[in-house]
Amino acid sequence: MAQSQQSIDTIKAGYTFSSPSIQLGVLMADGNPVPGVPINLSYSMLNRHGLVAGATGTGKTKTLQLMAEQISKAGIPVFAADIKGDLSGIAIPGELSEKLQARVQGIGQNWVAAGCPTEFYSLGGMGTGVPLRATVSSFGPLLLSKVLGLNETQESSLGLVFQWADANQLLLLDLKDLRQVLMYLTSDEGKATLKGIGGLSSATVGVILREISAMEGQGADVFFGEPEFDTADFLRTTGDGQGIISMLELPNVVDRPQLFSTFLMWLLADLYHALPEVGDVDKPKLVFFFDEAHLLFNGASKAFLEQITQTVRLIRSKGVGVFFVTQMPTDVPDSVLAQLGSRVQHALRAHTPNDAKALKQTVNTYPTSEYDLAQLLQNLGIGEAVVTVMNPSGAPTPVAWTRMLAPTSLMGPMNPEWLSSGVAQSAMNAKYGQAIDRESAYEILSARVAEAPAPPVGTAPAAPARAPKAEKPAPSVIEELSKNVLVRQVARSAASQLTRSIFGTLLKRR
Repeated sequence: MAQSQQSIDTIKAGYTFSSPSIQLGVLMADGNPVPGVPINLSYSMLNRHGLVAGATGTGKTKTLQLMAEQISKAGIPVFAADIKGDLSGIAIPGELSEKLQARVQGIGQNWVAAGCPTEFYSLGGMGTGVPLRATVSSFGPLLLSKVLGLNETQESSLGLVFQWADANQLLLLDLKDLRQVLMYLTSDEGKATLKGIGGLSSATVGVILREISAMEGQGADVFFGEPEFDTADFLRTTGDGQGIISMLELPNVVDRPQLFSTFLMWLLADLYHALPEVGDVDKPKLVFFFDEAHLLFNGASKAFLEQITQTVRLIRSKGVGVFFVTQMPTDVPDSVLAQLGSRVQHALRAHTPNDAKALKQTVNTYPTSEYDLAQLLQNLGIGEAVVTVMNPSGAPTPVAWTRMLAPTSLMGPMNPEWLSSGVAQSAMNAKYGQAIDRESAYEILSARVAEAPAPPVGTAPAAPARAPKAEKPAPSVIEELSKNVLVRQVARSAASQLTRSIFGTLLKRR
């Protein structure tokens, strides 16, 4: 059915804003682009979050690149993860081919090759970029449980370990610190300290230790340690006012997907704690692209999902926008999906019954329109999407079949030698490049064990002589409470526990 002029006019009015915007693309009508009807997204709605979805090969990555470019040019810092290794080209100008020339002419795009100011990072040095590290203590028990794949019982036990370490002022900086604390708390000397509040099962500790060893075997242990990354460094702009794009290189994400996804959640939690409330702003302080979002939610506990939902809901008021990038909208839980104001939906496939069900669910999330969305979503071309966003008043815009603009930076990986040279000269590399290892739980507990007196070789400890029981007055309530291990533990850890919040992450004072 041909699209009516009235429908086209309605869509044009719905995406015409008086406030500054980025342009996603142009309207498609009856299979042809309409250059006079741009599809825009207001700066002020970027922190209302969004979703970029679509099957493999439909153009999700190029949409991420396009949005990151325009957001950066608007003076807004960007964080994005390079899952497939082809986003590093965003730092250098693109190359105009015949195919690209035909595309940009067809949509009326004034295409000028341009790169963006970009800083490259890697998890703990697992790649070329500047190493990003976090301490185990700062990461917190809930996030670490997700990385280690622990069940709820094991997660609860790990929380107890963090509580004890906080109360005893033992720094958990890296995995060897955590291992030493676990071993100490199940030793003859240490197990009594937790007896009053349930203690730790040797079997549970064994599972946690095995998972830690597996993580170390995959090289992920280098992520935990110091210097810990200050997320404020993601909020930088250049001297000419462009937002710096922080690009996280993830060459080995397949080996440890939980580490990648959970680290990104740590970043969000840390930003939430560090940033002041700003409410609704003309443009956000940072836009965060969460690629391969399904990795975050796979196998997540109920408590973890609740904290994700809470973080996404609350971080908007801190001036941070979050865009989840994934294959199917159903990869994102309903509680999170309901908070995503902008939708850029590339083509979906319905090859299986589950695919057909997901397609139907996707269609039901869109406002009413003249489109047969179930049919349209299966027939979109590469670089086309069905779009609806929030206008500056907070109302959804009309559903629009859109041909996306082409990125102006290189649509492919940067030359590896250029990348290495740029990282080596970076000020961030000077700040975070060299790992440090200061005194922490490992050194303190190792020294404590070494100083403990050992019984003489070949002798058994003598049994203490029994003294006659003496009558003594009944203890007061205060004395009874002071003997209770649980009460003492809570009293010692009260101040420390106030420094942990969402995900059990350690709050920092900046």
